[in-house]
Amino acid sequence: MANTRSAEKRNRQAQQRRTRNVHVRTTVKGAVKKAREVVAKGGDAVKQAVVEASRALSKAASKGVLHKNAASRRISRLAKAAAKAAKPQA
Repeated sequence: MANTRSAEKRNRQAQQRRTRNVHVRTTVKGAVKKAREVVAKGGDAVKQAVVEASRALSKAASKGVLHKNAASRRISRLAKAAAKAAKPQA
């Protein structure tokens, strides 16, 4: 329980930030999951799904929800998986 008005305000701000961050994280998870599923299946939509997921990750990093290096790492891994799936089996 907050004792001062400023502490109460900080609690309110933290709750607002938390709900916003949870929404962004959930959206990112959905986009990445969809991209991974499309990459596993293959097909025409691979590039678009990876682009959408990397866009969501970049946005989350710019908003401070994800660390920029973590977002970069996840984008890299997605792109690597997409490239591997697109490469013909020899």
